[in-house]
Amino acid sequence: MSKAEYDLCVIGGGAAGLVTAAGAAILGAKVLLVEKHRLGGDCLYNGCIPSKSFIRAADIAHSVQSAHRFGLSAHLNTVDQQAVMNRVADVIKAIEPNDSPERFQAMGVDVILAEAQFITKDRLAVGEREITARKFVLATGSRPFIPAIKGLDSVEYLTNESIFSIKENISSLIVIGSGAIGCEMAQSFARLGSKVSIISNTDILPIEDTDMSEVLKRQFDADGISLYLGLTVSKVEKTEGGVSVYISDSQQQRVIKVDGSHILIAAGRRANLEGLGLDTAGVSVENERLIVDERLRTSNKNIFACGDVAGPYLFTHMAEHQAGIVLRNALFYLPVKAQNTGIPWCTFTSPELARVGLSEREAQQSGIQYRAYSLPFTENDRAITEGEITGKVKIITTPKGKLLGACIVGPRAGELIAEYVLALSQGLNVTALSNTIHIYPTLAQINRQVADQRMKESLTPSKKRWIKRVFGLRGEQ
Repeated sequence: MSKAEYDLCVIGGGAAGLVTAAGAAILGAKVLLVEKHRLGGDCLYNGCIPSKSFIRAADIAHSVQSAHRFGLSAHLNTVDQQAVMNRVADVIKAIEPNDSPERFQAMGVDVILAEAQFITKDRLAVGEREITARKFVLATGSRPFIPAIKGLDSVEYLTNESIFSIKENISSLIVIGSGAIGCEMAQSFARLGSKVSIISNTDILPIEDTDMSEVLKRQFDADGISLYLGLTVSKVEKTEGGVSVYISDSQQQRVIKVDGSHILIAAGRRANLEGLGLDTAGVSVENERLIVDERLRTSNKNIFACGDVAGPYLFTHMAEHQAGIVLRNALFYLPVKAQNTGIPWCTFTSPELARVGLSEREAQQSGIQYRAYSLPFTENDRAITEGEITGKVKIITTPKGKLLGACIVGPRAGELIAEYVLALSQGLNVTALSNTIHIYPTLAQINRQVADQRMKESLTPSKKRWIKRVFGLRGEQ
């Protein structure tokens, strides 16, 4: 058998593929990176980078509009959404060189921009070439899932792949989907002057506890967003002014028509698996998802997968983690397993909603004995000084106080959750948070404050009587 040309061949130039290729080259491997479009993937061009730039503009617009809360006078002119999108494009251009073919070639990675398809279990066709490698990595990412809605193919709809390329102001936006992307875009456009409606057959952020997502629903109402939840889209029609969406309840006893100038589909994601020759490669797929083991190997043990295409968590930080797992398994044959518990995430609405570990609903559904403790941001002095008191922190613990999960809906929740991620990964009791000194005044103090709720609960009347008796304390309470 002839020797393989490469140690590692990575298919896909998004976050997972780039981290894998760069890491392998740094470790001394001969690496080929194949991407059919452009390096950078969804995160750079359609996801994290443009969306957070857009959200930042919306936050500033909201700050101007609400300046009176701080004793200031300010006025926001009509927003030129195209100018905002131009700024988003500038941010992408500033980061783009970090993901350029030239940068990766300088690292020692061979880069080919072409489609790839397996022609045998260990051979890949890339353009006019045939590639052999000791190991292959599928990092082809995901794309928007387009639901089967009557009439949808007759209208020009937007997804996260096209929304940041609009050339005109969106006067009224209909968002189909109430997950993270739908919620983030809906609120941002509302704060930048669009009339916005959200349509979903579920609640807002359905994987979160209702008491936490309810905070966002109230904020969306304050932002003027119309919510049509628990309803099904029956059809879409093109109109002179844009589009009409017809929705109904489960019994179809009432039909509601929602009109808008534009429609955004944010109904989930689908793995990019087509055209890769996976059957030929002996790679099994079930329900349109790759079957991978704990080491991120497919059914062909020489082909690994990481990032969105591997799932189950479609986050850039998860893609980076999985890339490290693939490298250790593929290059060094170390039996390292990917982490699938204790994964944090954040929806970057205002307020943000971040979680790690079990939710209260999940604890109930699993029959786990637990305790829940919560504290609103109205109890945090820094939140009060900044006028950011919307939201709360909730932690889930065992009856003995071991942390099981935490959820924060409030200002900078994505930053504040990190303390709980560390505590959960180390198997800590919440007393560790209570005993940790936090700077005053900071938002982070709320992590100690909510942990203190358990300390207060443990001080039962009988324990207090015992303390008073033993130490001769004379207080009446």
